[in-house]
Amino acid sequence: MTSPADRLAAVRRRIADAARAAGRDPSSVALLAISKTFPADDVRALAALGQTAFGENRAQELTAKAAELADLPLQWHFVGQLQRNKAAAVARTGAVVHSVDRLPLARALARVGEETGRPVEVFVQVDLGGAAGETAERGGAAPDDVPALADAVAGLPGLRLRGLMAVAPRDEEPGPAFARLAALAERVRADHPAAAELSAGMSGDLEEAVAAGATLVRVGTALFGSRPLTSPRVTRVTGVPPGSPEEV
Repeated sequence: MTSPADRLAAVRRRIADAARAAGRDPSSVALLAISKTFPADDVRALAALGQTAFGENRAQELTAKAAELADLPLQWHFVGQLQRNKAAAVARTGAVVHSVDRLPLARALARVGEETGRPVEVFVQVDLGGAAGETAERGGAAPDDVPALADAVAGLPGLRLRGLMAVAPRDEEPGPAFARLAALAERVRADHPAAAELSAGMSGDLEEAVAAGATLVRVGTALFGSRPLTSPRVTRVTGVPPGSPEEV
């Protein structure tokens, strides 16, 4: 069993090697540690090693960890599907939201940004295809709808559009999927130059994502280890077992 320091160093080496192979500066790719289902102590361990950006995919787990770790200078990100009735709670943590895939959700987040005077930073999530069940589980706007959604998000004063986010489908090689994402991102940047970020790539495909231009890779398993199907810790902290309809 490797130590947190060893795992973090290994992931950082992979990112740097992938960036150099693509002719990019390694500093142009940031690491987002996906801490979902893992306890706050694991986050503290990585934070002590200099990792400050962490991602969660359930609203209640995000708010609980953000409160428990409020003494640390962390940047939280929300990477899961988000219901409108939980949008305000997520936005009030100051989290960057990666999963804006419809206008009503964008408007709900924007209201919080306007109320607080602090625009909510968001990514528009793109559906890159895959099996029907997989698409429904992961969410994302259809590629043809993304430019119009990006225009609408950029026009909301309570939001700041950072770019696009996507997950590679399981039923095809990630390279072609990320290439489609990169082309779409270039199209969005032509209209919104400030939306220059690309959130893509996970433990198993970060090299392909970096080759396609990812500026932020979302890594969980390679940093924390395999996740159990059910996490007693998450149930205790949030009161809702992982995968329950209340937590979708």
